[in-house]
Amino acid sequence: MDVEECPPEKINGDQRIGFDVSDDTAHQISHDPWYQAAFVLTTGVNSAYVLGYSGSIMVPLGWIAGTVGLVLAAAISLYANALLARLHEVGGKRHIRYRDLAGHIYGRKIYYLTWALQYINLFMINTGYIILAGQALKAIFVLNRDDAVLKLPYCIAIAGVVCAMFAFGIPHLSALRVWLGLSTFFSLIYIVTAFVLSLRDGINTPSRDYSIPGSKSSKTFSSIGAAASLVFAYNTGMLPEIQATVKPPVLKNMQKALSFQFTAGVLPLYAVTFMGYWAYGSSSSTYLLNSVNGPPWVKVTANIAAFLQTVIALHIFASPTYEYLDTKYGRNKGGAFSFHNLSFRIIVRGSYVAITTLVAALLPFLGDFMSLTGALSTFPLTFVLANHMYLMVKRNKLTALQRAWHWLNVCVFSCLSAAAAVAAFRLIAVDSKTYHLFADL
Repeated sequence: MDVEECPPEKINGDQRIGFDVSDDTAHQISHDPWYQAAFVLTTGVNSAYVLGYSGSIMVPLGWIAGTVGLVLAAAISLYANALLARLHEVGGKRHIRYRDLAGHIYGRKIYYLTWALQYINLFMINTGYIILAGQALKAIFVLNRDDAVLKLPYCIAIAGVVCAMFAFGIPHLSALRVWLGLSTFFSLIYIVTAFVLSLRDGINTPSRDYSIPGSKSSKTFSSIGAAASLVFAYNTGMLPEIQATVKPPVLKNMQKALSFQFTAGVLPLYAVTFMGYWAYGSSSSTYLLNSVNGPPWVKVTANIAAFLQTVIALHIFASPTYEYLDTKYGRNKGGAFSFHNLSFRIIVRGSYVAITTLVAALLPFLGDFMSLTGALSTFPLTFVLANHMYLMVKRNKLTALQRAWHWLNVCVFSCLSAAAAVAAFRLIAVDSKTYHLFADL
Protein backbone atom coordinates (compact mmCIF):
# COMPACT_ATOMS: atom_id res chain seq x y z
CA MET A 1 0.00 0.00 0.00
CA ASP A 2 1.38 3.34 -0.93
CA VAL A 3 1.84 6.24 1.43
CA GLU A 4 0.61 9.65 0.35
CA GLU A 5 3.54 11.98 -0.23
CA CYS A 6 1.86 15.27 0.57
CA PRO A 7 4.01 18.37 0.18
CA PRO A 8 4.92 19.72 3.62
CA GLU A 9 3.12 22.98 2.92
CA LYS A 10 -0.24 21.71 1.70
CA ILE A 11 -2.98 19.19 2.18
CA ASN A 12 -5.95 19.33 -0.16
CA GLY A 13 -4.99 22.37 -2.18
CA ASP A 14 -4.20 25.49 -0.23
CA GLN A 15 -4.85 24.25 3.30
CA ARG A 16 -1.63 24.87 5.14
CA ILE A 17 -0.12 22.41 7.60
CA GLY A 18 0.35 24.56 10.62
CA PHE A 19 2.78 22.80 12.90
CA ASP A 20 5.71 20.42 12.72
CA VAL A 21 8.11 19.02 15.26
CA SER A 22 11.43 17.26 15.27
CA ASP A 23 11.64 13.48 15.25
CA ASP A 24 14.75 13.70 17.42
CA THR A 25 14.45 11.41 20.44
CA ALA A 26 16.51 10.13 23.34
CA HIS A 27 15.05 6.67 22.82
CA GLN A 28 15.92 4.05 20.23
CA ILE A 29 13.96 3.98 16.95
CA SER A 30 14.04 2.02 13.65
CA HIS A 31 15.76 -0.89 15.33
CA ASP A 32 13.29 -3.69 16.16
CA PRO A 33 12.08 -6.57 13.95
CA TRP A 34 8.37 -6.82 13.25
CA TYR A 35 7.85 -9.67 15.69
CA GLN A 36 9.12 -7.56 18.60
CA ALA A 37 6.45 -4.96 17.80
CA ALA A 38 3.94 -7.82 17.54
CA PHE A 39 4.85 -9.00 21.04
CA VAL A 40 4.52 -5.43 22.34
CA LEU A 41 1.00 -5.28 20.90
CA THR A 42 -0.04 -8.73 22.16
CA THR A 43 1.38 -7.96 25.59
CA GLY A 44 -1.19 -5.18 25.83
CA VAL A 45 -4.02 -7.32 24.44
CA ASN A 46 -3.37 -10.29 26.74
CA SER A 47 -2.40 -8.35 29.83
CA ALA A 48 -4.09 -9.11 33.14
CA TYR A 49 -6.98 -6.93 31.95
CA VAL A 50 -8.29 -10.04 30.12
CA LEU A 51 -9.18 -11.50 33.50
CA GLY A 52 -11.86 -8.82 33.80
CA TYR A 53 -13.57 -9.05 30.41
CA SER A 54 -15.97 -11.83 31.41
CA GLY A 55 -17.41 -9.50 34.04
CA SER A 56 -17.00 -6.11 32.36
CA ILE A 57 -17.98 -7.03 28.78
CA MET A 58 -19.93 -10.30 28.70
CA VAL A 59 -22.07 -9.75 31.81
CA PRO A 60 -23.55 -6.39 30.63
CA LEU A 61 -23.97 -7.58 27.02
CA GLY A 62 -24.84 -11.28 27.23
CA TRP A 63 -23.83 -14.07 24.89
CA ILE A 64 -25.01 -12.71 21.55
CA ALA A 65 -24.12 -9.02 21.89
CA GLY A 66 -20.92 -9.81 23.79
CA THR A 67 -19.64 -12.32 21.23
CA VAL A 68 -20.58 -10.22 18.22
CA GLY A 69 -19.16 -7.15 19.93
CA LEU A 70 -15.77 -8.75 20.62
CA VAL A 71 -15.39 -9.98 17.05
CA LEU A 72 -16.69 -6.77 15.48
CA ALA A 73 -14.52 -4.58 17.73
CA ALA A 74 -11.47 -6.61 16.68
CA ALA A 75 -12.25 -6.14 12.98
CA ILE A 76 -12.89 -2.41 13.36
CA SER A 77 -9.77 -1.98 15.49
CA LEU A 78 -7.60 -3.79 12.92
CA TYR A 79 -8.97 -1.54 10.20
CA ALA A 80 -8.41 1.67 12.19
CA ASN A 81 -4.89 0.68 13.22
CA ALA A 82 -4.03 -0.25 9.63
CA LEU A 83 -5.14 3.25 8.55
CA LEU A 84 -2.97 4.81 11.22
CA ALA A 85 0.02 2.67 10.27
CA ARG A 86 -0.24 3.89 6.67
CA LEU A 87 0.03 7.49 7.89
CA HIS A 88 3.42 6.88 9.49
CA GLU A 89 5.06 8.91 6.72
CA VAL A 90 3.22 12.01 5.52
CA GLY A 91 4.63 14.95 3.62
CA GLY A 92 7.92 13.16 3.08
CA LYS A 93 8.47 13.01 6.84
CA ARG A 94 8.34 10.10 9.25
CA HIS A 95 6.24 10.80 12.36
CA ILE A 96 7.33 8.83 15.42
CA ARG A 97 4.71 10.17 17.81
CA TYR A 98 0.93 10.33 17.57
CA ARG A 99 0.87 14.03 18.44
CA ASP A 100 3.51 14.79 15.79
CA LEU A 101 1.34 13.27 13.07
CA ALA A 102 -1.76 15.14 14.24
CA GLY A 103 0.20 18.38 14.55
CA HIS A 104 1.62 18.01 11.04
CA ILE A 105 -1.87 17.56 9.58
CA TYR A 106 -3.95 19.94 11.69
CA GLY A 107 -1.62 22.39 13.38
CA ARG A 108 -0.50 23.39 16.86
CA LYS A 109 -3.88 23.30 18.67
CA ILE A 110 -4.70 19.74 17.62
CA TYR A 111 -1.12 18.74 18.40
CA TYR A 112 -1.67 19.68 22.05
CA LEU A 113 -5.21 18.25 22.12
CA THR A 114 -3.96 14.91 20.78
CA TRP A 115 -1.12 14.96 23.26
CA ALA A 116 -3.56 15.53 26.13
CA LEU A 117 -5.92 12.78 24.97
CA GLN A 118 -3.10 10.29 24.54
CA TYR A 119 -1.52 10.95 27.91
CA ILE A 120 -4.88 10.77 29.66
CA ASN A 121 -5.41 7.46 27.91
CA LEU A 122 -2.01 6.06 28.89
CA PHE A 123 -2.21 7.38 32.45
CA MET A 124 -5.60 5.75 33.01
CA ILE A 125 -4.41 2.46 31.47
CA ASN A 126 -1.44 2.49 33.82
CA THR A 127 -3.69 3.32 36.76
CA GLY A 128 -5.67 0.21 35.89
CA TYR A 129 -2.48 -1.83 35.73
CA ILE A 130 -1.50 -0.71 39.22
CA ILE A 131 -4.95 -1.72 40.46
CA LEU A 132 -4.62 -5.11 38.77
CA ALA A 133 -1.18 -5.67 40.28
CA GLY A 134 -2.54 -4.74 43.71
CA GLN A 135 -5.48 -7.13 43.30
CA ALA A 136 -3.10 -9.94 42.36
CA LEU A 137 -0.96 -9.30 45.44
CA LYS A 138 -4.00 -9.20 47.70
CA ALA A 139 -5.29 -12.45 46.19
CA ILE A 140 -1.94 -14.10 46.95
CA PHE A 141 -2.13 -12.87 50.54
CA VAL A 142 -5.74 -14.00 51.02
CA LEU A 143 -4.90 -17.47 49.72
CA ASN A 144 -2.25 -17.83 52.42
CA ARG A 145 -3.90 -16.04 55.36
CA ASP A 146 -7.50 -15.52 56.39
CA ASP A 147 -7.09 -12.19 58.17
CA ALA A 148 -7.45 -8.75 56.63
CA VAL A 149 -4.13 -7.22 57.64
CA LEU A 150 -2.89 -6.53 54.11
CA LYS A 151 -5.54 -4.34 52.50
CA LEU A 152 -5.81 -3.45 48.81
CA PRO A 153 -4.33 0.07 49.16
CA TYR A 154 -1.21 -1.43 50.75
CA CYS A 155 -0.96 -3.97 47.93
CA ILE A 156 -1.31 -1.18 45.38
CA ALA A 157 1.51 0.73 47.09
CA ILE A 158 3.77 -2.34 46.94
CA ALA A 159 2.91 -2.80 43.26
CA GLY A 160 3.83 0.82 42.57
CA VAL A 161 7.27 0.38 44.15
CA VAL A 162 7.99 -2.71 42.03
CA CYS A 163 6.79 -0.99 38.83
CA ALA A 164 9.02 2.01 39.56
CA MET A 165 12.07 -0.20 40.14
CA PHE A 166 11.46 -1.96 36.83
CA ALA A 167 11.17 1.39 35.05
CA PHE A 168 14.55 2.49 36.38
CA GLY A 169 16.30 -0.45 34.72
CA ILE A 170 14.64 -0.38 31.26
CA PRO A 171 15.75 2.80 29.47
CA HIS A 172 13.39 2.61 26.46
CA LEU A 173 10.73 0.49 24.75
CA SER A 174 13.14 -1.38 22.47
CA ALA A 175 15.18 -2.49 25.50
CA LEU A 176 12.36 -4.77 26.69
CA ARG A 177 13.42 -7.58 24.31
CA VAL A 178 13.59 -10.72 26.49
CA TRP A 179 11.05 -9.22 28.88
CA LEU A 180 8.44 -9.44 26.12
CA GLY A 181 9.02 -13.19 25.93
CA LEU A 182 8.65 -13.43 29.71
CA SER A 183 5.49 -11.35 29.49
CA THR A 184 4.00 -13.84 27.02
CA PHE A 185 5.00 -16.71 29.31
CA PHE A 186 3.38 -15.05 32.33
CA SER A 187 0.24 -14.32 30.29
CA LEU A 188 -0.10 -17.97 29.32
CA ILE A 189 0.23 -19.04 32.96
CA TYR A 190 -2.71 -17.00 34.26
CA ILE A 191 -4.82 -17.40 31.11
CA VAL A 192 -4.43 -21.20 30.99
CA THR A 193 -4.99 -21.44 34.76
CA ALA A 194 -8.15 -19.30 34.61
CA PHE A 195 -9.39 -21.23 31.56
CA VAL A 196 -8.86 -24.71 33.07
CA LEU A 197 -10.23 -23.87 36.51
CA SER A 198 -13.24 -22.09 34.99
CA LEU A 199 -13.90 -25.12 32.78
CA ARG A 200 -13.81 -27.40 35.81
CA ASP A 201 -16.12 -25.11 37.79
CA GLY A 202 -18.51 -24.88 34.86
CA ILE A 203 -18.71 -28.65 34.53
CA ASN A 204 -19.31 -29.07 38.25
CA THR A 205 -21.94 -26.32 38.36
CA PRO A 206 -24.36 -26.97 35.50
CA SER A 207 -26.94 -24.37 36.55
CA ARG A 208 -25.95 -20.79 35.71
CA ASP A 209 -27.79 -17.52 35.19
CA TYR A 210 -26.90 -15.60 32.01
CA SER A 211 -29.52 -12.87 32.36
CA ILE A 212 -28.23 -9.30 32.26
CA PRO A 213 -28.48 -7.89 35.80
CA GLY A 214 -29.92 -4.51 36.78
CA SER A 215 -32.86 -2.27 36.00
CA LYS A 216 -33.70 -1.16 32.47
CA SER A 217 -31.82 2.13 32.81
CA SER A 218 -28.78 0.54 34.46
CA LYS A 219 -28.66 -2.12 31.73
CA THR A 220 -28.55 0.62 29.11
CA PHE A 221 -25.68 2.46 30.77
CA SER A 222 -23.81 -0.77 31.49
CA SER A 223 -24.11 -1.83 27.85
CA ILE A 224 -22.73 1.49 26.64
CA GLY A 225 -19.88 1.22 29.13
CA ALA A 226 -19.16 -2.31 27.93
CA ALA A 227 -18.89 -0.99 24.36
CA ALA A 228 -16.12 1.32 25.52
CA SER A 229 -14.39 -1.65 27.18
CA LEU A 230 -14.62 -3.53 23.86
CA VAL A 231 -12.46 -1.01 22.02
CA PHE A 232 -10.20 -0.63 25.04
CA ALA A 233 -9.40 -4.35 24.83
CA TYR A 234 -7.66 -4.17 21.45
CA ASN A 235 -6.07 -0.74 21.21
CA THR A 236 -2.96 0.78 22.71
CA GLY A 237 -3.47 4.45 21.86
CA MET A 238 0.24 4.63 20.99
CA LEU A 239 0.55 2.87 17.63
CA PRO A 240 2.85 5.52 16.05
CA GLU A 241 5.22 5.24 19.01
CA ILE A 242 5.36 1.45 18.64
CA GLN A 243 5.75 1.73 14.88
CA ALA A 244 8.66 4.13 15.38
CA THR A 245 10.70 1.30 16.91
CA VAL A 246 10.30 -0.95 13.85
CA LYS A 247 13.11 -1.27 11.33
CA PRO A 248 12.47 -0.59 7.59
CA PRO A 249 10.41 -1.38 5.61
CA VAL A 250 8.31 0.15 8.35
CA LEU A 251 4.83 -0.15 6.85
CA LYS A 252 5.28 -3.74 5.71
CA ASN A 253 6.70 -4.79 9.07
CA MET A 254 3.96 -3.00 11.01
CA GLN A 255 1.30 -4.71 8.93
CA LYS A 256 2.85 -8.06 9.87
CA ALA A 257 2.76 -7.08 13.55
CA LEU A 258 -0.89 -6.01 13.35
CA SER A 259 -1.83 -9.20 11.51
CA PHE A 260 -0.26 -11.25 14.28
CA GLN A 261 -1.97 -9.22 16.99
CA PHE A 262 -5.45 -9.65 15.53
CA THR A 263 -5.12 -13.36 14.67
CA ALA A 264 -3.01 -15.47 17.03
CA GLY A 265 -2.71 -12.59 19.49
CA VAL A 266 -6.43 -12.36 20.32
CA LEU A 267 -7.10 -16.10 20.72
CA PRO A 268 -6.07 -16.23 24.42
CA LEU A 269 -8.32 -13.23 25.12
CA TYR A 270 -11.31 -14.96 23.51
CA ALA A 271 -10.61 -18.24 25.28
CA VAL A 272 -10.50 -16.87 28.82
CA THR A 273 -13.32 -14.34 28.30
CA PHE A 274 -15.82 -16.83 26.89
CA MET A 275 -14.86 -19.63 29.28
CA GLY A 276 -15.14 -17.35 32.30
CA TYR A 277 -18.61 -16.19 31.28
CA TRP A 278 -19.72 -19.73 30.42
CA ALA A 279 -18.60 -21.00 33.83
CA TYR A 280 -20.03 -18.25 36.06
CA GLY A 281 -22.64 -16.42 33.99
CA SER A 282 -23.84 -13.10 35.35
CA SER A 283 -21.88 -13.67 38.58
CA SER A 284 -18.54 -13.43 36.73
CA SER A 285 -16.21 -11.06 38.56
CA THR A 286 -14.01 -8.31 37.12
CA TYR A 287 -10.97 -10.33 38.24
CA LEU A 288 -11.57 -13.91 37.16
CA LEU A 289 -8.97 -15.46 39.45
CA ASN A 290 -11.16 -14.41 42.38
CA SER A 291 -14.01 -16.56 41.02
CA VAL A 292 -12.21 -19.80 40.19
CA ASN A 293 -11.89 -22.74 42.57
CA GLY A 294 -8.78 -24.86 42.68
CA PRO A 295 -5.62 -25.76 44.58
CA PRO A 296 -4.29 -22.68 46.41
CA TRP A 297 -0.77 -23.13 45.01
CA VAL A 298 -2.14 -23.06 41.45
CA LYS A 299 -4.06 -19.85 42.10
CA VAL A 300 -1.03 -18.31 43.84
CA THR A 301 1.14 -19.13 40.81
CA ALA A 302 -1.41 -17.57 38.45
CA ASN A 303 -1.63 -14.41 40.55
CA ILE A 304 2.17 -14.11 40.73
CA ALA A 305 2.27 -14.39 36.93
CA ALA A 306 -0.46 -11.74 36.60
CA PHE A 307 1.45 -9.42 38.90
CA LEU A 308 4.75 -9.81 37.02
CA GLN A 309 3.13 -9.44 33.60
CA THR A 310 1.40 -6.26 34.75
CA VAL A 311 4.74 -4.73 35.77
CA ILE A 312 6.04 -5.27 32.21
CA ALA A 313 2.83 -4.10 30.52
CA LEU A 314 2.73 -0.88 32.54
CA HIS A 315 6.21 -0.01 31.29
CA ILE A 316 5.01 -0.29 27.68
CA PHE A 317 2.16 2.14 28.19
CA ALA A 318 4.31 4.53 30.20
CA SER A 319 7.05 4.61 27.54
CA PRO A 320 5.65 7.62 25.57
CA THR A 321 5.67 9.64 28.79
CA TYR A 322 9.20 8.49 29.58
CA GLU A 323 10.32 9.27 26.02
CA TYR A 324 9.07 12.84 26.24
CA LEU A 325 10.68 13.46 29.63
CA ASP A 326 13.98 11.82 28.65
CA THR A 327 14.18 13.71 25.36
CA LYS A 328 13.13 17.08 26.77
CA TYR A 329 14.96 17.11 30.09
CA GLY A 330 17.03 14.04 30.77
CA ARG A 331 19.28 13.41 27.81
CA ASN A 332 23.00 13.19 28.58
CA LYS A 333 25.99 12.13 26.52
CA GLY A 334 26.66 9.24 28.87
CA GLY A 335 25.18 5.76 28.44
CA ALA A 336 21.74 4.67 29.59
CA PHE A 337 23.14 3.70 32.99
CA SER A 338 25.40 6.68 33.55
CA PHE A 339 24.94 8.37 36.91
CA HIS A 340 23.09 11.33 35.37
CA ASN A 341 20.67 9.28 33.25
CA LEU A 342 19.97 6.67 35.91
CA SER A 343 19.38 9.26 38.64
CA PHE A 344 17.11 11.21 36.29
CA ARG A 345 15.02 8.09 35.64
CA ILE A 346 14.78 7.35 39.34
CA ILE A 347 13.50 10.83 40.16
CA VAL A 348 11.20 11.45 37.19
CA ARG A 349 9.85 7.97 36.55
CA GLY A 350 9.54 7.37 40.26
CA SER A 351 7.40 10.49 40.54
CA TYR A 352 5.18 9.43 37.62
CA VAL A 353 4.59 5.96 39.07
CA ALA A 354 3.98 7.46 42.53
CA ILE A 355 1.21 9.70 41.18
CA THR A 356 -0.30 6.78 39.25
CA THR A 357 -0.19 4.61 42.36
CA LEU A 358 -1.87 7.28 44.49
CA VAL A 359 -4.76 7.61 42.02
CA ALA A 360 -5.09 3.81 41.83
CA ALA A 361 -5.30 3.51 45.62
CA LEU A 362 -7.79 6.38 45.86
CA LEU A 363 -10.20 5.02 43.22
CA PRO A 364 -9.69 1.28 42.74
CA PHE A 365 -12.70 0.81 40.43
CA LEU A 366 -11.10 -1.16 37.59
CA GLY A 367 -14.14 -1.63 35.35
CA ASP A 368 -14.95 2.07 35.52
CA PHE A 369 -11.41 2.98 34.45
CA MET A 370 -11.67 0.69 31.42
CA SER A 371 -14.97 2.28 30.34
CA LEU A 372 -13.84 5.86 30.92
CA THR A 373 -10.53 5.30 29.14
CA GLY A 374 -12.29 3.82 26.14
CA ALA A 375 -14.77 6.70 26.04
CA LEU A 376 -12.50 9.70 26.53
CA SER A 377 -9.44 8.67 24.59
CA THR A 378 -9.51 5.26 22.85
CA PHE A 379 -12.58 6.12 20.76
CA PRO A 380 -11.27 9.56 19.69
CA LEU A 381 -7.65 8.49 19.11
CA THR A 382 -8.16 5.14 17.42
CA PHE A 383 -11.36 5.66 15.47
CA VAL A 384 -12.35 9.31 15.13
CA LEU A 385 -8.92 10.85 14.60
CA ALA A 386 -7.49 7.96 12.55
CA ASN A 387 -10.36 8.09 10.05
CA HIS A 388 -10.34 11.88 9.82
CA MET A 389 -6.56 12.09 9.38
CA TYR A 390 -6.78 9.52 6.62
CA LEU A 391 -9.46 11.64 4.97
CA MET A 392 -7.29 14.75 5.20
CA VAL A 393 -4.21 13.09 3.74
CA LYS A 394 -5.81 10.78 1.15
CA ARG A 395 -8.92 12.63 0.12
CA ASN A 396 -7.68 13.35 -3.41
CA LYS A 397 -7.24 9.61 -3.97
CA LEU A 398 -10.50 8.46 -2.38
CA THR A 399 -13.76 7.86 -4.22
CA ALA A 400 -16.97 9.51 -3.05
CA LEU A 401 -18.06 6.24 -1.47
CA GLN A 402 -14.77 5.89 0.42
CA ARG A 403 -15.00 9.47 1.69
CA ALA A 404 -18.58 8.84 2.84
CA TRP A 405 -17.42 5.69 4.64
CA HIS A 406 -14.72 7.52 6.57
CA TRP A 407 -17.05 10.38 7.47
CA LEU A 408 -19.59 7.83 8.71
CA ASN A 409 -16.91 6.36 10.97
CA VAL A 410 -16.01 9.80 12.29
CA CYS A 411 -19.63 10.66 13.12
CA VAL A 412 -20.64 7.28 14.56
CA PHE A 413 -17.60 6.94 16.80
CA SER A 414 -17.88 10.53 17.98
CA CYS A 415 -21.43 9.84 19.14
CA LEU A 416 -20.38 6.55 20.75
CA SER A 417 -17.55 8.30 22.53
CA ALA A 418 -19.90 10.90 24.01
CA ALA A 419 -22.46 8.29 25.09
CA ALA A 420 -19.77 6.03 26.59
CA ALA A 421 -18.32 8.95 28.56
CA VAL A 422 -21.70 9.70 30.12
CA ALA A 423 -22.15 6.02 31.00
CA ALA A 424 -18.66 5.76 32.49
CA PHE A 425 -19.09 8.86 34.65
CA ARG A 426 -22.38 7.45 35.89
CA LEU A 427 -20.67 4.19 36.85
CA ILE A 428 -18.00 6.10 38.74
CA ALA A 429 -20.64 8.18 40.54
CA VAL A 430 -22.52 5.02 41.56
CA ASP A 431 -19.38 3.27 42.76
CA SER A 432 -18.20 6.37 44.59
CA LYS A 433 -21.38 6.20 46.69
CA THR A 434 -20.81 2.52 47.41
CA TYR A 435 -17.09 2.64 48.18
CA HIS A 436 -15.01 5.16 50.07
CA LEU A 437 -11.58 6.45 49.07
CA PHE A 438 -8.78 3.92 49.53
CA ALA A 439 -11.45 1.19 49.49
CA ASP A 440 -10.39 -2.36 50.29
CA LEU A 441 -12.29 -4.14 47.49
